[in-house]
Amino acid sequence: MTNAQKYDRIFILNLKVTKEDLPGLKYHGIKQWDSMRHIDLVTDLEETFMIQLDTVDMLDLSSYEKGKEILAKYGVDVTE
Repeated sequence: MTNAQKYDRIFILNLKVTKEDLPGLKYHGIKQWDSMRHIDLVTDLEETFMIQLDTVDMLDLSSYEKGKEILAKYGVDVTE
């Protein structure tokens, strides 16, 4: 499984969305992405990619696309 597939899977499983829903997905943009799911996303990203996000980056994780930018800062390429 590629990093891009792992990244997508984290969002799909935590937020109960489809791959087609991912582009444009935003925090609080859907009912499922609440504060509890946000913590789950952060935890799964950290565990999957073996990184430790700074608090600022945890709070800045405001969309599916922004998450890709944040992971790139930690040397994790999730582009296809």
